[in-house]
Amino acid sequence: MTDLQRIKNLSVPSKGFDVVLDTDACNEIDDQFAISYLLRSTDRCTVKALYAAPYFNKRSESPADGMEKSYHELFRLLELLGDSKPVFRGSPCYLPDEKTPVVSDAAHDLAARAKDYSPENPLYVVAIGAITNVASAILLEPLVAENTVVVWLGGHAHHYAHTAEFNMKQDVAAARVVFQSGVPLVQLPCLGVVSEFRLSKPELEHWLIGKNPLANYLATTTVAHADAYAEGKPWTRVIWDVTAVAWLFNTDERFMRSRIVTAPLPTYDNLYAANPGGYPMRYVYFIRRDALMEDLFQALL
Repeated sequence: MTDLQRIKNLSVPSKGFDVVLDTDACNEIDDQFAISYLLRSTDRCTVKALYAAPYFNKRSESPADGMEKSYHELFRLLELLGDSKPVFRGSPCYLPDEKTPVVSDAAHDLAARAKDYSPENPLYVVAIGAITNVASAILLEPLVAENTVVVWLGGHAHHYAHTAEFNMKQDVAAARVVFQSGVPLVQLPCLGVVSEFRLSKPELEHWLIGKNPLANYLATTTVAHADAYAEGKPWTRVIWDVTAVAWLFNTDERFMRSRIVTAPLPTYDNLYAANPGGYPMRYVYFIRRDALMEDLFQALL
């Protein structure tokens, strides 16, 4: 792929594109918001498949357990949405190195599915967890880097002191594979950019609670989680992952601003290294919070 085609593919797509979503769906409530937002946007795109990503923290016993919980959470959400999509189990572990894929149903599906697309008609891949499944697919089938556009919520802002963000630090090797692969890459950094996309308990109560089963589930779960760690205190909750989906709908920069930069290289000591020979990528640097929140609520209602 030429840089000219790569930069063209880093533009917001026109309506009617195909997309797959790679998500650690049971990790935090923002995944459920993002999944619901995407699946309620059938007038703009066609969702072809959902992939369960690994995660490991206090909400899981291992990366494999986190992936399995996410796999089942996807079916729970599909039931609430009254929808049906192919759902694939992802990696049970992180990349052992930058040359060895972790074989999984999700990686195999993406590797095979990408062959039906082209640089002129790409498949969009929204990744909102550790990017292990996507990196594995690229290692299994290099055409993934030619025939897809990857939109990833991961890392922190390029000006931030470090990049020890949850999605990035879980699998730095996978991030390095993707950043160096040449795949058209859109990065939505967490602290310093997406951290602006917050909602509050009064907003949830006003706009979502009691409106329909899906809206009620999302709102009550968010309130319960936040009240558990901030009981008796004011709080807002960042719903990070929504922004990655929203980039697909960002016509005329109505939800966020971005620019083309040379892709840096994530390092194993939680920094970015300059990479003068890197590929062009799109870097989101500003979120229009209110405009995006309005679109999200309209989709959920």
